[in-house]
Amino acid sequence: MSDALISLTHVDKTFASGTRALQSVSLAVAPGEFVSILGPSGCGKSTVLRLVAGLDTPSAGQVDAPAWRDPAHARTAFVFQDATLLPWADVFDNVWLPLRLAGISREAAAPRIEALLAQMGLADFAQAYPSALSGGMKMRAAIARARVTDPQVLLMDEPFAALDEITRQRLNTDLLAGWLAAPMAVMFVTHSVFEAVFLSQRVIVMGARPGRVVDTVTIGEPYPRTPAFRTSARYADACQQLSASLEAAMAGSAA
Repeated sequence: MSDALISLTHVDKTFASGTRALQSVSLAVAPGEFVSILGPSGCGKSTVLRLVAGLDTPSAGQVDAPAWRDPAHARTAFVFQDATLLPWADVFDNVWLPLRLAGISREAAAPRIEALLAQMGLADFAQAYPSALSGGMKMRAAIARARVTDPQVLLMDEPFAALDEITRQRLNTDLLAGWLAAPMAVMFVTHSVFEAVFLSQRVIVMGARPGRVVDTVTIGEPYPRTPAFRTSARYADACQQLSASLEAAMAGSAA
């Protein structure tokens, strides 16, 4: 992909323990593209995100991403499976944190934070502390904190895995609405075929350890994607195609 914002080229990753997490992984993500990474547990999906974020280094191959080209101005945000909110800070201050670290005052940051909290359905919870929030609300706050810096790259490592299905679907819809309003390159790790199909323009399928890319499936459905898409024949067909790709990847790994 000649216009790639993010690329991995023949990347290997072996940890100090001797575990080989990735083997010759090559992939690319364009500016503003929504890409999911799907695969079995332990296939190196999270390792790929950590490499893109500059939190880890490859054992071989090349990683090219904003966090590597200009770390000080990379505009790369990371959302983990755990919301990782500061328990002693309210929602407003948790979302303010990245801007505070960048030297932006609370007063100057307030309009941006308030707009994001409204978009994320948290306007009435700005002064609430994490202990008073549901799991879905905590994740909404974590996503608002990631988006407050207007990132060029948003990395999401199974952010909705611990949530109930109703909350998960609602957050899927809200995530896409935010992405459409402010396009950014999104790399979204998931174990869910259904979630990957609903969210993504492309899904990268990885095989079991050592992780490697075994297939890329394009989801041709236009945006916005409403809840009705989940009950359509097009959705069922895409899920079936992606499930078959994942099953083939796992069969190949077992062989």
